[in-house]
Amino acid sequence: MSDPAPADGQPGIPAASNPRPADEATEAPPVNLWDRMRRDPQYAPEHLALEAVRRLGPEAARWVRQARVEQPAATAESLAEQAVRRFVNQARLSGAVSGAAGLPGAVLDVGVLAWTQARMVLHIAAAYGADPAHPDRATDLLVLQKVHKVAASARLALGVAAGRERAGALFGGGGQTTIGRAMLRLGVRLAQMAGVRAAKRIFAKVVPGAAIILGTWANSSATKNLAERSRAHYRQHGHPHIPAPRRSPEDDDQSA
Repeated sequence: MSDPAPADGQPGIPAASNPRPADEATEAPPVNLWDRMRRDPQYAPEHLALEAVRRLGPEAARWVRQARVEQPAATAESLAEQAVRRFVNQARLSGAVSGAAGLPGAVLDVGVLAWTQARMVLHIAAAYGADPAHPDRATDLLVLQKVHKVAASARLALGVAAGRERAGALFGGGGQTTIGRAMLRLGVRLAQMAGVRAAKRIFAKVVPGAAIILGTWANSSATKNLAERSRAHYRQHGHPHIPAPRRSPEDDDQSA
């Protein structure tokens, strides 16, 4: 497995909420990621996946190392279950973090949910022995979250998004669409990443009262479904299926 992807290291940008040490991941997408996604909503899931691996991958690696020291008898399955419980509980609460109404609040909610889900997937990967900071995890995120159907298209889109990040750093982020249209496109793309039911949040939060019905249930349901897909995917990584040796006719004769 190759070395982890380097962090982008953009200085002087505060965290999305309370300030945190540079090596500690935030509970919500950082401000510089929101800026990139707002400027480039078409590739918002790819930007989020790249940033999640950079920021949350090392955190997941530290977590699994510490867990194995504190719980030497723990299996990969039990560690993955711990991660799922932790982040499903966080997902239930993620819809209330913004405190904002209307479309901006809905976009913030699904962005936090997508970030929480990415964090969970990377912790599950670490539990099963996959390097959570490896660039391949960004591809995994996009396929597991059903943004792309296959890894090849996910890798292509990630390459495009990474190129646009570099171009934005050089040329000041490029053109800006109208704020309302950009927010709507961003919300739809993030909702797609966070799960089909999460898309209802975009519309439910704009309609007073509807979000109360769809809130925590939609978040936890989408996150549980993602957890099941992630565990099935990374279980193969940690415990590859080795077929039993084929029996020869001589073996059958000897056992008869």
